[in-house]
Amino acid sequence: MTYTALIAGGGIAGTAVAIALRKAGIDAVVHEAYDTTADNVGAFLTLAVNALDALQAIDLDMGEVGFDTPRITITSGSGRRLGELPYGTGAPGGLVSRTVKRADLYRFLREQAVSRGVRIEYGKRLVDATSTGGGVAARFADGSVAEADLLIGADGLRSRTREIIDPAAPGARYAGLLNTGGYARGVPAAGESGMMHAIFGKRCFFAYIVHPDGEVWWAANPAQAAELTPAEVAAITSEEWRTRLSELFRRDHGPALDIIAATDEIFAGWNTYDVPTVPLWHRDRMIIIGDAAHATAPSIGQGAAMAIEDAVVLAKCLRDGPDPESAFTAYERARRERVERVVEQGNRTGGWKALSPLARVPRDVIMSLGMRHLARTGNDPSRWIYEHRLDWDEPAWSASHR
Repeated sequence: MTYTALIAGGGIAGTAVAIALRKAGIDAVVHEAYDTTADNVGAFLTLAVNALDALQAIDLDMGEVGFDTPRITITSGSGRRLGELPYGTGAPGGLVSRTVKRADLYRFLREQAVSRGVRIEYGKRLVDATSTGGGVAARFADGSVAEADLLIGADGLRSRTREIIDPAAPGARYAGLLNTGGYARGVPAAGESGMMHAIFGKRCFFAYIVHPDGEVWWAANPAQAAELTPAEVAAITSEEWRTRLSELFRRDHGPALDIIAATDEIFAGWNTYDVPTVPLWHRDRMIIIGDAAHATAPSIGQGAAMAIEDAVVLAKCLRDGPDPESAFTAYERARRERVERVVEQGNRTGGWKALSPLARVPRDVIMSLGMRHLARTGNDPSRWIYEHRLDWDEPAWSASHR
């Protein structure tokens, strides 16, 4: 059937679902809360092979954005190498995970959406939405109103659409970690390009990767038991971060101190959250996707991937279903178990980063044993995440009702 869709949120989930809907023959308008684009967002992320496969399903090729990240090595703060493994396995057609600046990914998806005829309106923060019998009327903070057959909430961790669908819906869960990072140059000890290095330090987690041009992209996750307000986190200056991180990594082996010292500007920090279980994903002609429905901690690099997979599956269900309500039900049936399992794995991995110094000793032993077992057997416990495939031409209705 043919519908019109109003999408709340112009981030990864919002632009991806707009593109997928257009491919399915459904007109969509994206309403972004902010007045401008997110081109200046500093952080980076790695798109695993399942994310790239989902993008290919809607005719998007990331070959010119970011760089290949085929492997990840894991070490302890003492410098002990715990293991090395592929960054995603079982990829068809030679797909390799890619690390990209978040701003570049936003820009790529936005440009691709616009080139396919998607309209994006800025300064449209969703305030409320009501069912109109055959559709939805959405009201925005600037006083404007828009109507469509469907409302898709791709409005992230603190989703207003989630609250409209279910005022009792749970909110975000704080994970006990802060995030920061930056870009450094002139660090010859950083190693080869394209290898992701994950260091479970004695007092803080550190990860870095070398860009083909020699620039080092890095991130750190200091433990923070008491949740800080956004204003408190934003008040930590770049030099305060440098001092704090230098102290945290002072007793670790590895290049963390050199990388931090070679960084001109350290990112403004942010808290880590997830959203483990949202009972209601849809009501009437309204539905939530991506972080609005199931945010995962960044520990396993699957937040963007799950949002992109959502976009493809939802578009297929709407394309093939007899009506929106049935399509929403089929979408939830196809997605809920997988995404909640990913969120739980992200929570476990993030918990390992927040352990006390004493608890990190047995953690390193367990990780080392696990990596040895993986190397010996090839049995990657995360294989189920990466081997997930989406076929645009497979009928969603038959697939979701098997």
